[in-house]
Amino acid sequence: MPIQAVEPRRLYRQIADQIGALIENGEYERGTRLAPERDLAKQLGVSRPSLREALIALEIEGLLEVRVGSGIYVTRPGERLGGVELADASGPFEVIGARRLLEGECAAFAAKAASAAQLRAIRKAHSGMISESRRHHNPLDADRMFHVRIAEASGNSALVLVVQTLWDQRMGPLFRALESKAEYPMMAADTVREHQAIITAIARRDPGGARAAMRRHMDMTKKRYTEEWKVDGKHG
Repeated sequence: MPIQAVEPRRLYRQIADQIGALIENGEYERGTRLAPERDLAKQLGVSRPSLREALIALEIEGLLEVRVGSGIYVTRPGERLGGVELADASGPFEVIGARRLLEGECAAFAAKAASAAQLRAIRKAHSGMISESRRHHNPLDADRMFHVRIAEASGNSALVLVVQTLWDQRMGPLFRALESKAEYPMMAADTVREHQAIITAIARRDPGGARAAMRRHMDMTKKRYTEEWKVDGKHG
């Protein structure tokens, strides 16, 4: 048998595989509730963000059901219909971390280099998100456009491509499933305020301020997705 290259697995995938093996081996009985997220993270010796990614991956794959405000349950065999096998996609918190670094610099470059037309395009994208937020509390297409417009204003087409690629990951099933647990009615309003701070710094030609505002936005995004899951998905 020829030797095959060993492919490194992302941490959340390793955690998911370990929990999945325990389920398959009967350590976690079907229909039972797992330990609370905080306790489970301690038992496994992992961070809660990595555990949360793993739990969401297992829910997508049909092994677990995450009931916000109730707990994490092992599905019964008959409930696993429709489970999706996930590829080894980037974890949502990896994506947020990458965006924090990259888009912070995009905002700083935009503050230095944006033309008047590019500033108008950024503001137009922001206005579009405000308009869309009246119809949905998480208008992703408008959100994406805002960030792409800032990348375009950086003056570096390669950065635009990377931002678009990260947004493709951000729109994937793992990220969206995680996000669905954290959505709340005022999510768009919070995002709009954070976006406005970025625009203000860019328009002021303040690279440091623009970088800080974008990183603050990414930090708040991570905080939204790592907060305790509330009853009925309400934000507390």
